[in-house]
Amino acid sequence: MKRVLVIGPCGSGKSTLARELAPRMGLPLVHMDQLGWQAGWVETEKAELHARLAEVVARDEWLIEGNYGGTLAPRLARADTVIYLDFPIRLCLWRLAKRIITHRGRSRPDMPEGCPERFDAAFFWYVARWNSGPRVRTEANLAGYTGTLIRLRNPDALAQWRRANSLD
Repeated sequence: MKRVLVIGPCGSGKSTLARELAPRMGLPLVHMDQLGWQAGWVETEKAELHARLAEVVARDEWLIEGNYGGTLAPRLARADTVIYLDFPIRLCLWRLAKRIITHRGRSRPDMPEGCPERFDAAFFWYVARWNSGPRVRTEANLAGYTGTLIRLRNPDALAQWRRANSLD
């Protein structure tokens, strides 16, 4: 595993897993949110996001965490492994609420400075509708993927995978 993607619904634990795996695997970690946002919750221009991502994807080794469906195809084209945290949305919403409470007013480690955690009803709605929108698009992108796909459907499956790979 030299070029790894960690994807899944918001609140599934992608960032946490990526922060754990990258140093163990000796891979440089890239958070899509750090590429996609700038201080003050200013979205990175699409052309700049794609240029920054192209630079990362061209490298020989990386672990990229995050969805950003519009950028998934070029990442999949280079990834040798995808770890898909395909967790239940109820759990993801619960974790998202917990994250907001825990980090409220502060930027999380996977976000750029100047993007303090906050409640955003539209974002909650996006996550709540994951199965009927983003999930469908993610599955379509994965349909043609020929590398190793590790689909973990719940935290117990993740724990089992960690144990099997000496990552716990």
